Amino acid sequence: MKQSAADIKRWERIALIAAVVILLSPALYLLKAQTVEPLPAAGPGQFVGSEKCKKCHETAYNKWLGSHHELAMAEANESTVLGDFNEASYTDPYNQVTSRFYRKDGKFFVQTEGPDGQPGEFQITYTFGVTPLQQYLVPFPDGRLQCLNIAWDVNKKQWYRLPPYEVDGPDDWLHWTRGGQTWNTMCAECHSTRVTKGYDPDKETYQTTWFEISVGCEACHGPGSEHLAWADKPPLARTKTEGYALTVRTGNLDTSEQIKLCAPCHSRRFQLGDNLHAEGELLDLMVPQLLSEGLYYPDGQILEEVYVYGSFVQSKMYRHGVRCSDCHDVHSLKRHKEKNALCTQCHRAETYDSKQHHFHKEVHNGQPSDGYLCVKCHMPGRIYMGADYRPDHSLRIPRPDLSAALGTPNACSALGCHADKSLAWNVEHYTRWYGESRKPHYGEVLAAGRSLKPGAEPELVRLADDPLLPAIVRATALELLRSYPSPASREALARALESNDALLRYTAIRSLAFFDADTRLKRVAPKLYDSVKAVRMEAAMLLSTLPEDRLRQDDREAFRKSLHEYREAMLYNSDLAPQRYNLGNLAANLGDDVQAISAYKKSIAIDEQFYPAKVNLAMLYNRQGNNAEAEKLLREVIDQHPQLYETAYSLGLLLAEMQRFVDAERYLGQAAAGMPGYSRIHYNHGQVLLVLNRPGPAEDALQKALTLEPQNQEFFIALAQAYLKTGHPEKARDLATETLRRVPDHVAARDLLRHLDQ
Repeated sequence: MKQSAADIKRWERIALIAAVVILLSPALYLLKAQTVEPLPAAGPGQFVGSEKCKKCHETAYNKWLGSHHELAMAEANESTVLGDFNEASYTDPYNQVTSRFYRKDGKFFVQTEGPDGQPGEFQITYTFGVTPLQQYLVPFPDGRLQCLNIAWDVNKKQWYRLPPYEVDGPDDWLHWTRGGQTWNTMCAECHSTRVTKGYDPDKETYQTTWFEISVGCEACHGPGSEHLAWADKPPLARTKTEGYALTVRTGNLDTSEQIKLCAPCHSRRFQLGDNLHAEGELLDLMVPQLLSEGLYYPDGQILEEVYVYGSFVQSKMYRHGVRCSDCHDVHSLKRHKEKNALCTQCHRAETYDSKQHHFHKEVHNGQPSDGYLCVKCHMPGRIYMGADYRPDHSLRIPRPDLSAALGTPNACSALGCHADKSLAWNVEHYTRWYGESRKPHYGEVLAAGRSLKPGAEPELVRLADDPLLPAIVRATALELLRSYPSPASREALARALESNDALLRYTAIRSLAFFDADTRLKRVAPKLYDSVKAVRMEAAMLLSTLPEDRLRQDDREAFRKSLHEYREAMLYNSDLAPQRYNLGNLAANLGDDVQAISAYKKSIAIDEQFYPAKVNLAMLYNRQGNNAEAEKLLREVIDQHPQLYETAYSLGLLLAEMQRFVDAERYLGQAAAGMPGYSRIHYNHGQVLLVLNRPGPAEDALQKALTLEPQNQEFFIALAQAYLKTGHPEKARDLATETLRRVPDHVAARDLLRHLDQ
């Protein structure tokens, strides 16, 4: 059976990536900026500096001295630099570049590969951290500070190479001279106090400033001038003032309130603007990264450098009110107690600090053993930055059985304690100790959702609706439901829009791209008035796909304000590829193709490997009729990332539109194999197979589409016509009969039977 090019062109053009506005938090593992005059606070009060706090808070101040916060960043001098700059050299084993570290005129220098790929001399102006490693910052033009990719191992007293190791030369975004290692955007906010980024997206320059070079008292307590004025009065003259006139309340906080103070730095996140150190909801300042593939294992264990927040909010400890300060002194950052004594502050020692519970000895084969420590089983960690061991703060029960099912690590074997034993050995001993019973784990559902398994949708809906699960898990389930555009997922997303949790509302909006216009107006427009910034601005972004006159007159001003918030948040981070991409999406939504193309191209120029910008630019070129450029971009993406089945789908549709059906079938087939649960891919694959006169495979593909969506009239008609046109009316009759059995009110099936009877 042949179909015309016009028929093919009418096919729905779906690009899953293109429908998603990305708010990524990039590879957050490096550094900081340049010193200027002190900056006043943007909110009430002025910053005064930690030294002013010492007179009244000497105990807290002395604890803070020498802490990781106090030593987070410093000017490079004889007292702060720990590395060997006495004509030391280091040869990078990954690129064979030899770097030389030396002093000159009382300053510190490194000779190493520069931005042009040639050896250059660079001055070290700042140190970053003190233990277990120290990094070094180099000033570059345009106000940048770049983090050297060679650090000093404080414990081993030697130079070593920092990850990432797979850097493709000086043009790679991850090269130490490029954007992935720019202190101003990647790390400044969390290593100094009252940082203002000061990025100019037009000039592509920085005027980054801080008030205090390290993480001082006001990083948590907010600007202290009003508190200082209150404290300087005689005791009897001090008026009764809430919070002692401090800008940020830090006393008598419950767990969610306290973690809100820590999360802006101790999380993998997307920042919405400078931290004004004022009260507000967490999502007024930042959006935390969900349990996404590549950052977390499917069961929520840490994989990449995600810091603590995303782990801790998964824990039972968090749910039951345990706070950061219950384990850590908030000023020295040290633990209150060591070893199991820290845990037995709350847990009964006779029950849990016993061999009957942990089954491990303190001395094994005559040698001290740490297998009995609570943290060895419940907080296994990973080494980041080549030398920094960080425990997982989800405080989970070890599950070797999940390792067998999902390939996740576990404290027994995969993370080192019994690495010499097989996984089966660990599962056997675990079962012998604790029995056969296992609770279902959300990791199994998230793993199925990541793999786009057809049966995952009901379980993802269940996770999203379960109020007993951590919000970050529920939000991750909502995000995965994007790939299951069905009535059930739509209803789950609509319910999440009304959640009391801002993260759920925000994620639901970002997952509603496949909602029709009327549903968007009904469900999303009210969120323009949400009390939380991230929710408001994401609602405006989604509604920007509609003409403004579709909004109620009363909603248009709120829409403009929220859209301005969105644009400002993207411009704040427009030195990063994802945010330039988002600006391109916004321009495209508003019909400004010229601005959209410019933003997409800038995103690609920042990071050539950021493929979503290439995909959306290809979509835009296709709308303009420039299919040659669209095809070129999509092929680049698939060549670099063969597993991106959504992009293969987009390329297949594009090639079909260009009437290159043999090539189109190849990519649609690739997409259908990789995304078996996505019905429309099978439908479009079947249509191309019909064009190629391959009725057998075409019928199989169309049958898969209809099996996934038995109520879909379009899919039914396509398969029925395929049967009739290939001379198989009996198959068409059987199809109609079976469809009516499954969907009694199916109009097309009833009409077909009537036609066949006549």
